[in-house]
Amino acid sequence: MKRVPSIKQLQYLLALHEHQHFGRAAEACYIGQSTLSAAIANLEETMNAQLLERDHKTFIFTPLGEDVVRQARYIVEQCEELTEFAKCQGKPMAGPLRLGCIPTIAPFVLSEVMALARERFPELQLLLREDTTENSLQSLTEGRLDLVLLALPYDTGTLHTEVLAQDPFKLVLHKDWLERGFQHDISQWPDESIFLLEREHCMTGHAVKACELDDNRKVNPFFATSLHTLSQMVNNKLGVTFMPQMAINSGLLRGTELVAQKPGSGQAYRDIGVAWRPTSSKLRSYRQMAQLITEVLQQKCSDAVS
Repeated sequence: MKRVPSIKQLQYLLALHEHQHFGRAAEACYIGQSTLSAAIANLEETMNAQLLERDHKTFIFTPLGEDVVRQARYIVEQCEELTEFAKCQGKPMAGPLRLGCIPTIAPFVLSEVMALARERFPELQLLLREDTTENSLQSLTEGRLDLVLLALPYDTGTLHTEVLAQDPFKLVLHKDWLERGFQHDISQWPDESIFLLEREHCMTGHAVKACELDDNRKVNPFFATSLHTLSQMVNNKLGVTFMPQMAINSGLLRGTELVAQKPGSGQAYRDIGVAWRPTSSKLRSYRQMAQLITEVLQQKCSDAVS
């Protein structure tokens, strides 16, 4: 019988790739460093291939090693999903489902998504994680998440994406500024009058594109870390900003003197969608969860609510 790598060996390889250190990888796997080193050596012998270039106490993955890591991640992921599939007797929407979500969406929809999921799918264990788009997609690619709720468009590589709803952008300003010309073309607005989120939040790019903001001079050099910070800056009459409808509908402007109005002409919005690995065996669960999230988004992103 032909020798093949074991799942345990592949798991050790993935741990070593993640931690880039034999000691830390061994600790993460609850084994000794010598055991991990021997397992990697046996894996290389089994595959008749060099996965690491070693130099005394340092190492790097060879190009082939990097390719093997990608394949190993897929194999381990499939084995883990097979185990969960068996535990749940093959039923969709049962067992753990790890949902990632970006910060400009999570506070406004996740509580409703969690409540609705508990009501409809009592056997589902929905695990939530809030992080930036880049980090969430990396976790999805590496199998640490099953599904990511994000704003589109965004380069997701080979991941499958589906748009679930459109979230309109609104111009938010202090009520005392309603007659200061912000209903006119953006090019006529004062320089440095627009406050936006830090650039690692993809909402900034979506807002700039959707609202046809081409002149960087209009943007204030201060970048906020959250939508709440943005609302406070604008409430103190320091400038104006753009906010998604779901945040406004969730009461972000409540208790302030801020008003929201349509920004200029045309429609400014971001697409809200989900991403998942097309190779996963949980596609039925992903599609059902996407439908559930869509129901929540239809209310949260509605113009009529505000």
